[in-house]
Amino acid sequence: MFIDKVRLTLTAGRGGNGVIAWRREKYVPKGGPCGGDGGKGGSIFLATDPQVVSLEHLRNRRLITAENGQPGGYNHRTGKNGQDLTLKLPSGTVVKDAATGEVLYDFVEERSEQICQGGIGGKGNDRFKSPTHQAPYICTEGEAGEAREIELELKLIADIGLIGMPNAGKSSLMSRITYLEVKIGAYPFTTLFPNLSYLRTSKTLVADIPGIIEGAHKDRGLGFEFLRHIERSAALIYVIDISGFEERDPLDDFRVLQNELKAYKSELLDKPYLIVLNKIDIEGADEHVERFRKEVPGPIFPVSVLENQGIKPLMEAIENLKIIGAKL
Repeated sequence: MFIDKVRLTLTAGRGGNGVIAWRREKYVPKGGPCGGDGGKGGSIFLATDPQVVSLEHLRNRRLITAENGQPGGYNHRTGKNGQDLTLKLPSGTVVKDAATGEVLYDFVEERSEQICQGGIGGKGNDRFKSPTHQAPYICTEGEAGEAREIELELKLIADIGLIGMPNAGKSSLMSRITYLEVKIGAYPFTTLFPNLSYLRTSKTLVADIPGIIEGAHKDRGLGFEFLRHIERSAALIYVIDISGFEERDPLDDFRVLQNELKAYKSELLDKPYLIVLNKIDIEGADEHVERFRKEVPGPIFPVSVLENQGIKPLMEAIENLKIIGAKL
């Protein structure tokens, strides 16, 4: 399952307590305090991992606690430190404070950050001896580790983002141009979560975003949850059903997509893009293609994913589009 948003409560380990102990050895005329300090509590770190692609592994781990430090021991022995805990995240994860919404970290590149520091260990009674106080009967408890409630939000980092209305043929196109086999069906919202795969001809990473409908930026359909994944695509491909099937106007579909992107974040319209007019094999599609070309400027590629028509020049254009997007 693809999970791109989770809420976690993190608690670093508590420091171990200091102890009260006395040196008592045979043939040693004078003893003294020898209680050791407690160990430090384990800290919690967040780090990117290229092998992790979603937040699914954290879905059922809402309460996460690092290991506590061990108490001190006899003969000045310091307790064992608690083991640090590292949570692995996919690149593109935004870390927010759950209470305020403040962005704490944005893991665009590979990095590691400490999110909760472990508590300091308590002091044993050996720490309190002095010339005037040679037998201190006192020690301190370890400090509690830092606690924090955070929200993790994944924004996919892809070279190319495929966007379109439901049933436009994005998933079919994805299967044709990449190595990914995705679910295909003639009903709304076949794609329920983003799919990622590399282009068959290169290491160009393509993201198939679930269908966007009018009002997606207002939490209609599935669009609101996944519009964020378009933000970090270097370039976009609009996939339009040009057949006019079900009396849908391809021009209206294109304008709806652009309006939704603009309403969500207007700068998305500044990204380099291609327009793929799919289903040209259906009767009457040619007329819609000509009308579309007259009304919409830009690089337009009529294709039939089903019949494998126009795919080769499209893939060449995608490679060039990736280069343009990377330069911006």
